[in-house]
Amino acid sequence: MNSEDPILKWLAEGPRSGADLARRLGCSRQAVHKRLRALVLSGVASRTGATRGAVFSLAGKEPFPRNLTVTRRIPLPGVAEDQVFTGIARQLDLEHALAQNVLAIVRYAFTEMLNNANDHSGAAFCTITVGMTPYDCSFTIRDRGIGIFHSIASKLGLPDETRAVEELLKGKTTTMAERHSGEGVFFTSKAGDVVAFRSHAFELVCDNTRDDVILRSCRPATGTEVRFRVARHSRQTLQALFREYAPEEMDYRFEKTCVHVRLYQRDYVSRSEARRVVTGLEKFSAVRLDFSGVNAIGQGFTDEIFRVFSAAHPPIRFQIENANESVKAMIRHTVDKSRIQEVDNRMTIAGMEVGPCF
Repeated sequence: MNSEDPILKWLAEGPRSGADLARRLGCSRQAVHKRLRALVLSGVASRTGATRGAVFSLAGKEPFPRNLTVTRRIPLPGVAEDQVFTGIARQLDLEHALAQNVLAIVRYAFTEMLNNANDHSGAAFCTITVGMTPYDCSFTIRDRGIGIFHSIASKLGLPDETRAVEELLKGKTTTMAERHSGEGVFFTSKAGDVVAFRSHAFELVCDNTRDDVILRSCRPATGTEVRFRVARHSRQTLQALFREYAPEEMDYRFEKTCVHVRLYQRDYVSRSEARRVVTGLEKFSAVRLDFSGVNAIGQGFTDEIFRVFSAAHPPIRFQIENANESVKAMIRHTVDKSRIQEVDNRMTIAGMEVGPCF
């Protein structure tokens, strides 16, 4: 077999589903499954599971043959989240089942989210489930307390829970500043392949395999449910994630953030809409604004962010990503050209003073 075969290269890193391989290779599932079938028939690869749940591996490197699940009911408050994780990790043998970088990710995300339930939910207990499939590791933490979005909205005086979602995604948002930095949810939301937060009538889904964030309505539910999933052989590392948002040039402080502008709406005109987008961004030195899905912006909206807000917070530098030509044209029209740099379809807008760059 050709050692340069891209499918073999991915399988060498660990078990993969056909859908995952198709996404990573940018081709159809039919084409991938045709090639996988040939590899299995030739004995180079093996298949575990059936139909949509099938997982493929290099021969001799087959994954666990079955799904494993641990469910526990944990009393709150006062739980020692690290001890809970250690016990479950021992029961599922996570030390050997997961790549070391993935084990670190799961430990971080699990303990952060269980600690949040312990400190913020006000619930008497929570239910946790940790699962393992041949392809991925996942956990769910469910409490029946106050609800994460409601807690933030009520304690920070926000008008509704959707505003709480927006502030939560920016990072550094916490209702207990004396005990929390507000970073746990932010980094957890980016550490897994798919991470979801469900509370009351809303669900926030962070699909990092597609760099997509979705806020949708759902059937009302009491409390908070956090679902986390990551591939057992993911190449993500906590070190790389922290370096991206807390880099060395910023003394390893959490100084960068990303705002998915379309979460608010698809067209922007007014200054009040701009103020909603930039609320809380004064805590950062560099802000990435993702305009994917945004149709158009107005002059007042643009001026409020890149002149008024920038003048009030001069060190902040903005990076504009995934903006269409209409959005870019309005930014060029409104912002002083000396502050704009365009490279590879990205626009960087300097602060009023020289500041750290992306």
